[in-house]
Amino acid sequence: MRRSLISRTVGLRFTILYTALFLVSGIALLVLVNAFAFGDVSTSEPAGSSPGPGTGGLDAAQGQIQALQDRVNELETGQTQRILTASVLALAVMAVLSPLLGRLIAVRVLRPLRTITAATRRITADNLHERLTAPGPDDEVKDLADTIDNLLERLEASFAAQRRFVANASHELRTPLTTMRASVDVATAKPGPIPASTTSLAERIRGELDRVDGLLDGFLLLARAQHGALAAPEPIALADLTREALGARAAELEARNLTVTDDLLGEARVQGDGTLLTRVVQNLVDNAVVHNTDGGWIRVTTTDRGDTVDLTVESGGPVVDPEEAARLAEPFQRLGTARTGRGSGLGLSIVDAVVTAHGGALDIRARSEGGLAVTVTLPAAIGATA
Repeated sequence: MRRSLISRTVGLRFTILYTALFLVSGIALLVLVNAFAFGDVSTSEPAGSSPGPGTGGLDAAQGQIQALQDRVNELETGQTQRILTASVLALAVMAVLSPLLGRLIAVRVLRPLRTITAATRRITADNLHERLTAPGPDDEVKDLADTIDNLLERLEASFAAQRRFVANASHELRTPLTTMRASVDVATAKPGPIPASTTSLAERIRGELDRVDGLLDGFLLLARAQHGALAAPEPIALADLTREALGARAAELEARNLTVTDDLLGEARVQGDGTLLTRVVQNLVDNAVVHNTDGGWIRVTTTDRGDTVDLTVESGGPVVDPEEAARLAEPFQRLGTARTGRGSGLGLSIVDAVVTAHGGALDIRARSEGGLAVTVTLPAAIGATA
């Protein structure tokens, strides 16, 4: 909105400037024309106008000359008035046309800038490979476009390097984790009695290793989703993925006495990577289970909107600040003391990255009664019917 106002202000300034230039030029032209026109008017009497004695014939001739001179002066005065009237009319016409002409020129001058602005707005972190490639001569506007292209190229290289680092670091860390896990297994598998403290420590280490392993999985999946390395898209039934995710959590749902209600449309299908979308649904269900209260509830619904399909997971729980809920899609964001230390903090970040890579949207809303309502919107499968 701010950029639009600035653009209109610049266009208005150009219009006013061109209008003022047209009017000043017209006024200057009017002054010069009339100055020359009035300067040519002569009212002097012819020489020898005083008649002498006995010059009756000469007096008659001089009278005729004077009459002719008066007629010429009258014609010159009328012509000057007509020039003045025509000039004023021309200036009035220019006063009307100059804002229109100024606006046309301003639009023409600012058209390359509007094209650059629109192209820049379309470029996000997910399509940094696009460039403006502005046509035209090597002027200031093209230089600006080339500068933006160079900036986008540096940003693309920086983002790619960051994603490669995360992926490579996550992959390389798996080797020492595997070694540590094997060492713990060997230590607890030795013959003979094992002290209870050793067994307890081994279980704690295994738990932490599992947690780090899950964190690395999250890093790898996040890097894959952000890098856009998606498999060939295929029709995916969100209802089937949701039932599988709820079934995998059946034991914990029963242990915490959580009530699950669903309204799933089996024919509602989306287009995308099955592995990544499976992780999306699992993370949404996991988030609803882990951050719920014992004896709480979960409601899962799918909505077919024609071109898109919505998956909404609502859950009870503590009241969450709406502003803080909006930041849950950022990595390592946990809200409230009840959430501290639970989960990796990457669940909804992965959901957001995968959904964005599929051309969808993620909406996280804090419920006034407590808990969250998370909605994922994804493109419907090609040829899917409601």
